[in-house]
Parts: sequence; structure tokens; C-alpha cells
Amino acid sequence: MRLYFTIILILWSIQIFGQQRGGNFKRPAASTIKGKITGIIVDAKDDKPLSFVTVVVRNPVTQKDVDGTISEDNGSFKLSNIPVGNYNVLISFVGYETITKKITSTPKKPDINLGTVKLAATFQQLDEVVVQGEKELVESRIDKIVYNAERDVANAGGDASDVLRRAPLLSVDLEGNVSLRGSSNIQILLNGKPSTLFAGSPADALKVIPADQIKSVEVITTPSAKYDGEGTAGIINIITKKKKVEGFVGNVNMSVGTRQNNAVLGLNAGRGRFGFNANGSTYYSWPRDGSSSFYREDNVGETLRTLNEDGGTESSRIGFFATAGAFYDFNAYHNLTSSFRLRGFGFDREGVYLTNYNDPSIDLSQRYQRSSISDRLVSGYEWSMDYIIKFPEHKEKELAFSYKLDGNVSNQDFIIEQEDLIGDDVELFRDERNENDGTNHENTIQVDYTHPAGEKIKIETGAKAVLRSVKSDYNYEFFDLSRNAYIVDASRTDVFDYEQDVMSGYFSSNIKLGDKYGLIAGVRFEHTRITGAFENFEAPFENDYNNWLPNIIVSRKFGKMTTAKLSYNRRIQRPSLRFINPYVQIDNNRNISVGNPQIEPELTDQIEISYNTFIKKILLNVSGYYKRTTDNIESFLQVDDEGISTVTYQNVGENNSIGMNAFTSVTMFKIWTLRGGINLFTYNASGIVDGESLTNEAILFNGNINSNIKLKNDWIIDMFGFYRSRRQTLQGFNPSFSIFSMGIRKTIWEKRGSIGLRIVEPFFENKKFGSELRGDDYYQTSENVIAFRSFGINFSYKFGKLDFKQQQRRSKIKNDDVGGGDDNQQF
Repeated sequence: MRLYFTIILILWSIQIFGQQRGGNFKRPAASTIKGKITGIIVDAKDDKPLSFVTVVVRNPVTQKDVDGTISEDNGSFKLSNIPVGNYNVLISFVGYETITKKITSTPKKPDINLGTVKLAATFQQLDEVVVQGEKELVESRIDKIVYNAERDVANAGGDASDVLRRAPLLSVDLEGNVSLRGSSNIQILLNGKPSTLFAGSPADALKVIPADQIKSVEVITTPSAKYDGEGTAGIINIITKKKKVEGFVGNVNMSVGTRQNNAVLGLNAGRGRFGFNANGSTYYSWPRDGSSSFYREDNVGETLRTLNEDGGTESSRIGFFATAGAFYDFNAYHNLTSSFRLRGFGFDREGVYLTNYNDPSIDLSQRYQRSSISDRLVSGYEWSMDYIIKFPEHKEKELAFSYKLDGNVSNQDFIIEQEDLIGDDVELFRDERNENDGTNHENTIQVDYTHPAGEKIKIETGAKAVLRSVKSDYNYEFFDLSRNAYIVDASRTDVFDYEQDVMSGYFSSNIKLGDKYGLIAGVRFEHTRITGAFENFEAPFENDYNNWLPNIIVSRKFGKMTTAKLSYNRRIQRPSLRFINPYVQIDNNRNISVGNPQIEPELTDQIEISYNTFIKKILLNVSGYYKRTTDNIESFLQVDDEGISTVTYQNVGENNSIGMNAFTSVTMFKIWTLRGGINLFTYNASGIVDGESLTNEAILFNGNINSNIKLKNDWIIDMFGFYRSRRQTLQGFNPSFSIFSMGIRKTIWEKRGSIGLRIVEPFFENKKFGSELRGDDYYQTSENVIAFRSFGINFSYKFGKLDFKQQQRRSKIKNDDVGGGDDNQQF
């Protein structure tokens, strides 16, 4: 099946390419060669660079403008893809005389460097006039909300989870688990691509990515058909900083604190049509103390059985993240891009727990102590290659071929020791070892074609194959006192092989209906084939299903600054890999968790209406939505006759949710910016699980507020607060989460460097997180207390000299079908 689909995909790609070459596509002749125009603009009086200067390239015969741009902060400008010929370059700025440069570019010398251009002030210049321009921190587009994280000074010294906490509509809990509008069934992309980095534990993966590397975050609540259908709540796309450069530049960022430390080194170099960039980072969190309490009661007939446990823990994390990328432009119409990424992170935890277990039905009373040591090490790599063809007759016409190889290795080790505190009960003695070694390999082949059908219609189509292979090799040993040796427990030792192939194709159209209306409409088809097999136990299984996933977005402009839109889409959430893995973790023998290979995907239909406006420096985005989810996937707790509770994952039924969210940003007194958002929604679920009819309703919410003050002498003060109410399930609720932080930063060394101070939870040393679950015959509650207050300083420095503009060179591959959920079980 895999080979058959791959051959069809390649033949289909060749056919499209052949049609283009035989039809409209022709190799550019000498007259179609294009070049670039560069230069630096300064004040003639003091040679200081001038930013936001208008540069226009004009045809001297027709007097029509060919292209234009504005200068950067350092006065530099660059105009690319200018056909060879004779031009007038007009350079103008408010309060300065306009300069006209006559240039001639030839096929032999298509690039023109104007050097340093000096603008002289006119006599009418006003001393108090200040021209400023800055990209908004939050932008609303027809299919997404964009948070420009690089412009938020408060992100210095943090990681990706800190950045996502500040993005509209998102909430991130203590461990870094992300949810969108209250749902954790989301897909996280990195530069438009999926990554096995997020396949195991997205929470741990986010801690590896430094905030200083993130350019922006795209929150996509109504994905179009060109995106994979995975993620019933939506898609989060993290865009890292990428630059096309002329010259060499580097950056160093460091942060040292009482909780976490990190360091980043980045290099960018380029010349002509070739560019290269590399970035490496590492982080380490000091050992953190915590405490926990756990209580469960259940009924055995008319007798109440109880389990009570208290303990203390110490945990630490360490990780690294490295990327390298290169591109080469063969000419203006053919370019090749490749990137390679390495990552790894480790998590260690030690805990000691005191347990009391009472079962009056059999006159049993136990008191014992358990110690546990767990080590987890995850590492992986990614390599992607994209070949993109553009067409001279239309700049938006594009054909892209993409391939990606992705690998991930996860090793988990657990050591458990337990002893009786009131006697010498042999059944309470435990000396056990548990290992789970997992691998995850993916191959992705993709073809995308964009065709502008006139000035107001753009068609996008493509096909894709994702071939995923996962292995989980888990081993369980216990110490046998009679043999004085560790013995393998064959009943809990096995090798699980899992394969998931997703074959898809899509068609999407983007239509401008006059000057006020816009339409995005499309459909995606996905065929999923799943197989699973065990080496020793359990029967093999397989599953196939097809899904049609339509979407439509209609938008209307009201003036220049106001937009309203109405949308509908259908999304699919396949069970994530960690939800399926049948590996049983032995950390607590009376409270275990295990995956379920048999769960089905859930489907969500969503209708959304939104309104976005910008009035007198006030940005306002408001939306309302309705979501209906069938075969809803949730964790589910059951207690057996032996007093052992098991948490697994099941399709619990249907959830109908109504919600609204609002986000606003306002600037006051030119120096103070306030941003805040709130998301309010209902949980209304019902289902039948193991013959038991269950219903639950709740009103939930989350929100955040951010204050940013720019003072004189390049000082900036920032404060941030976030709160998320407890998360509801059919059986109860999981913990709420809140955080408050503040910081101050000053730029130094002519804005090449900065130094700052960051404080998290200055008023609370520890934070408490509690949960509560109920069933017909049991009640369970737990609470974790973690040291949270932290202080830290951060430092950054940029070196080198270059001329650059932001360059969007991301792989076309977006595997959006891995991840989701809040739990950390993984392969």
C-alpha cells in the first residue's frame, strides 16, 4: 500500500510538472534575468541611518512604478527580482529633499549597489516631528491570529511555553501542556512543519526551544484544506527567526536564575544566492522540591476501602536544541532549501512516599514506604528538503516538492523500592525495575501546487503521504527473595509495533469578491491505515477509515480597520501515539496508567463568527463559536476488586460546547501598552462507558493580561498574569493553573546588547494543584505542591554586520497528525 501510493504520488507530480514545462513554463531568456538594487540611506548632516525612507523604482519611459520598499532601522534597503533595464530610483522622506538616481542594469551585471545615499534636510523640517512604525504585537488575518513574539520584550530568558502563555486564545499549564479554547486536541507545528519533537511529550519539547529564537506564533482556529485535518481544536504554528543575509551576524543570549538557566548561540551568513544559518541552545533547571498528597475511597459491598498517600519529590531537567539550514537560488525561479535539526532533553525525578491502605472487608491494614527513581531521555533528529519552482508569467504561481525524514528515540527507566513499616509482610516488599525503549520513524512525501486564476482567484491543490512506524520495547523485572536475583515478568514484558499511514489530497480556493468580501473554501480527503502487533501477547489489530474534511471562511471588510468573518470546518483527532501505547508504568502499583490501542479518532464540527477592529490605538478581536465533538477522547479511571485504579483513554461519547473569546490591545500615553484576553466556554458531555451512562456540565474560562511600559533611556518594564480554571472531564476535574511574572530590561552598547531582570511569582513561593474524580463507587482527590518562585537575570548581545530581510523559507511539509492531550506518557 505504501509503495503503491508513493508511486502514484510521484507520477502525479511529474505529470503536473510536465504540463507546466510543456505549457506555460519556459526557461528564462537573457532578457528575463532579474537583479537587485541595494543601498544605505543616511542623514547628510550627521551620517546617522534613516529608517522608513521610501524607495521607488520607476520606468523613465512609462513613468510607472515597478517596485518599492522602505529602509530598515540601519538605513539599508534592498529591492529584489528587478528585471534588467533603465530605471529612475526615487528616494524620499518627510522633511528631506527627494533624490533621483538613474541606473542601468544589464544581463551581465543585473545587481546595482547605490552605496551610501545622503539625504539633506529641507528648510521646512520641524524639529519635533517623529516618524515611527512598528508591527502590531497581535495581527488578525482571515484564517489566523498572529502573535509577533519577537517584539515582546517580556519573552527574554524564557522558553516556548512562556511565549505561548502570552499568545491569544492559548493556555499553558504548569508542566507546559497547551490547550486552545479549553481543548488539548491541537497540533503544534514548527515553521509550518510537524515534528516528532512533539510526538512524545509536547510539554517537555516546548521547554527546549528558547523564547529568543521565536519570531511569531500563529493561532489557527479555522484551518483551510491545505493543512492536515488533525487537531479538532486547531493548529499552533511556531515560527522561528530565519534571515536571508548578505554578510555575517551572530547572537548570544544567556539567562541565569534560581529555577532555570539557558544559553543560546546563533550564526547567520550569506552571500549572493546562497545562505546558511545555525543555532544551538541548552537549558538546565536546578533540582526543584515538591510534595504530593493522594486520597481514594471506594466501596466494596457496604464497606469503605481507603488509600491515603503523602510524599516528597525532587526533579530536574536538562536539554539542548540545535538547527542548521541552507538555501540556494539557482535563479529567480528555482530554489532549493534544506534544514537539519537535533534535539534532546532529560528529566529526572526522585520521590519518597508514605502510604496507608485499609480494606475492612478482608480485615487488612497496611502502612508502607515507597521510594522511586525515574529517568527519561529523549533525543531526535529531522531532515527536510524542499525544491520550489516559480513561474515568470505570474509571481504567485508555484510548484513545490518536499521530503522529510524524522526520527525520535525515547528511553525511560524506573526503579521502585518498597518496605513494610508495621511488620514483615512479604507481599509489600518491592524491588522492581521497569524500562521502556521506544523509537519513532517517519517519512513524508508531499507535492503542492498554487495557481492564480486571474487577479482575484487563487487555487491550491496537493497530495501527501505520511508513513509512520513506532516501536515500544518494554521490560519489567522484580527481585525474587527466594532466588536472590532479578526475574523478568513475562506477563508485563513485550514489544509493541505500531504503524500509521495517512494518505491525503486537498483542493482549496481563495477568492476576492469585490473590494470588501473574501472567501476561502476547500475540502481535504484523508485515508488512514493503522496496524499494531505484539511480539509475545495480545492479538494483532488493524483499522482503516476515510474522512472528508470540508471548510469555508467568508470575510467582510468594513472600512480599512474592521473585519468580520463567518466560518465552518470539520477536523479529525486521531489518538496520539502516547494514548495508544499499552506500556504499563510501575511508579505506583495501586494507581497505574496504560494506553489503549483500540480507541477511535474523534471528529469535530465547528461554526465560528468573529469581529476584528482597530480604533484609535485600540485593537479588539471578539468571536463566538459552537463545537460538536463525537467519539470524544478522554482519560478514564476505573478501580478493580483488588483496590488498583487504572487510568486509560477511551472514546467517552459526545461533547457540545458553546464559547466566546475576546482579545484587546490598547496603547496609552504613547509608552504604556495593555493587552488582555478571555475565553469563556461550556463543557456539555454525555456518553456510555463500559455500560455506565455518564453526563457532566460546566462553565470554564481562561484569560491573561499583559502590561508593557517603555521608559526613557531604553528601559522597559513588563508584567504578565494568566489564569486557567480547572479542566472538566466526564468523571471530574483536573487542576487549575495561574502565573504572575514581571521583568525589566535595558538595551546597552548602541542597542547591540541588553540586560534584564525577571521575577516569577514574587508573592507565592509554592503553588498548589489539585484534582478531583468521582464514580458510582469511588471518590479520588490529589494535590501537588511545587516550589515556583524564581528570580533570574538575562543578557543578550548581537555581533557582525550584514544586510538582511526576513525570509520565509519553510518546508511545505506540515504533518499535523501527532500530539495533543495533556499526559506525558510516551514511547
